[in-house]
Amino acid sequence: MLLTVNTATVNTMGIFDKLGQAFGVSKELSIEEYMGSAEMENVDILNEPADMYIKPVSIAGEGDVKLIQDELAKKNIILLNIEEINKRPNTRNNIVSALKAYAAKINGDIAQIDETRILITPSKVKIIKKRKASKD
Repeated sequence: MLLTVNTATVNTMGIFDKLGQAFGVSKELSIEEYMGSAEMENVDILNEPADMYIKPVSIAGEGDVKLIQDELAKKNIILLNIEEINKRPNTRNNIVSALKAYAAKINGDIAQIDETRILITPSKVKIIKKRKASKD
């Protein structure tokens, strides 16, 4: 069964009207208003909250290091895109050094995946960096 929803305002006690009443909102809501509401920003209605998340982050400068440290403190794994800072080698080296020091400080780990991505883990999560070839 295919369900289609018109993105115009839903009328006559549609699902969004019922949800609006459940949340104490009496006005009619459009789908865009409902999906973009601040209350629903961090809600994943299909899954229960996880203990940790893998978060993709693009870094543009040294000011973003604090954001990454905050995410690691929340026990999240960071998949860091360094494509932008690769254009500035000195900045890249400073940022990577700061992140290495922070990962070591919190007993986390850091490893470069390829030219544009770095994986950084929180406390007590380690990355296997080399794999020995098995002899079969």
